[in-house]
Amino acid sequence: MPEGRVKLTIDGREVEVPRGTNVIEAAKQAGVEIPHYCYHPKLPIAGNCRMCLISLGMPRMTPERKPEIGADGKPVVVFMPAPQIACNTLAAQGMVVQTRTPAIIKARQGVMEFLLINHPLDCPICDQAGECRLQEFAVDYGKGESRFVEPKVHKPKQVALNAKITLDNERCILCSRCERFMRHVAGQDCLGFVQRGSHVELTCYPGQEPRTNYDLNIVDICPVGALTSTDFRFRQRAWFLKETKSLCPNCATGCNTAVWTREGELLRQTPRDNEAVNQCWMCDYGRLQYKFVNDPKRLQAPLVLQRPAEWQEALGQAVQALQGAHGAIAAVGSARATTEELYLFNRLARRLGASSVDCVPRQGEADHLLLNADRNPNSRGAALTGAAAQPLGSQLGAIAGGVREGRLKALLVLGEDLSRCGIGPELLAQLETLVVIDILPNATVEKAQVVLPGVSFAEKRGSFINAKGRLQRLNPAIPPQGEARPEWQILAALLRTLDPAEDFSTLEGVFAALAQEQPALAGLSLSRIGDQGVQLDTEAAAAG
Repeated sequence: MPEGRVKLTIDGREVEVPRGTNVIEAAKQAGVEIPHYCYHPKLPIAGNCRMCLISLGMPRMTPERKPEIGADGKPVVVFMPAPQIACNTLAAQGMVVQTRTPAIIKARQGVMEFLLINHPLDCPICDQAGECRLQEFAVDYGKGESRFVEPKVHKPKQVALNAKITLDNERCILCSRCERFMRHVAGQDCLGFVQRGSHVELTCYPGQEPRTNYDLNIVDICPVGALTSTDFRFRQRAWFLKETKSLCPNCATGCNTAVWTREGELLRQTPRDNEAVNQCWMCDYGRLQYKFVNDPKRLQAPLVLQRPAEWQEALGQAVQALQGAHGAIAAVGSARATTEELYLFNRLARRLGASSVDCVPRQGEADHLLLNADRNPNSRGAALTGAAAQPLGSQLGAIAGGVREGRLKALLVLGEDLSRCGIGPELLAQLETLVVIDILPNATVEKAQVVLPGVSFAEKRGSFINAKGRLQRLNPAIPPQGEARPEWQILAALLRTLDPAEDFSTLEGVFAALAQEQPALAGLSLSRIGDQGVQLDTEAAAAG
């Protein structure tokens, strides 16, 4: 056996795990579920819910410190007289674990019975219904009936823990996950328990409500309906929602997320596990920046001279006007666009003879955990495809000067409001041609001769490259609004209108063309990126 690993048996299944692995994690590798509430793999062990009880045995050793062999030729196993908790038990060589003995089944039923004594039976109106571990374990490991006939203890309900989180103390099962997360991960020691016995309540320290950028993670890890997101509260039932694997587009970390939608509306974002990126957490800044997707002001049809037009007319007018600039043109893109879109954008700009191509930088304050100072999700993709100057945004001043001096007659803009980066409406008014691809009205859209409606991150496929050089994939969760199209399709149509030989009919074809040009992407395809992404050779990416 490799050094640093141990072999144990769980419910008759032999499993080999790294030394230091606890029994809950070892059981997962053996395909055995050990129910638990207080345990979380990213938090310190508490050992207070007692749900993960197991029967634990070890081989009897001879005086020579070798396992004693029984008449059946197998090691003699001696089991501890009392159940043990799996979360705080480390796997050891030769250990034997039983999770479904009659004694363990009865003990778990007792734990469930205690947990449900004062828990309100309000599953039909609880926001956690459908995602509640108490519901699930009550069915899988409970008795299915209650002997408790006395009045339940009532506790404070609908308490605003802060502006983002609502607490129902009657539902709390005292697992302490929230308390440990805030102290050890978020870095604010602000939650604790008061009173004793059946009257214990979760509360904030006086004047110390949660106020970090990670508070909403305690809603994710709460195993019951005690902590709920005020933003999502009572908006939709979990079983009506469609879950789609996605990425957070709000900074260069590229947290893996799940977006939850129903009938074309995005209702919430939650973190998705990826050890290489965000583990299982997500910042509140990124989590709550989704409502623009549902904005009723979204651009839903092409505009020519601010009037609705057909796509063919708008594309033709855009290409004709851009060609009429005779190379006196610049292009400003967005590092919030996908890598494939940025590749096509740069390709289109070069074919039009653009003198400058750049993307708008976004900077903010970073934190100690996930939030990156670069608020663009794809600055690395912009650099890789050549769609941005280095450093990002360094050409914007020259572009503004070119417009002011009359050297630039046309601008092609992808997903940016230039009035926020020094090219205001008065400068845009000097242009002969302004073609904009965007999803919401803004000062730049209002000055454009041609407006082509794009889509949000939740409505398209594509990839981002995060700050550490990890290539990750977006997936569409809802259909585009109105006649809007994914930006890669718009850019491909503009290229095809400019030159019929430039034919990119599939996103896979766009990625293949990009991979052929960039050593960092050699041998990759969209399907090979997978749900966890692919770490690129950062040196090759920089060279590309």
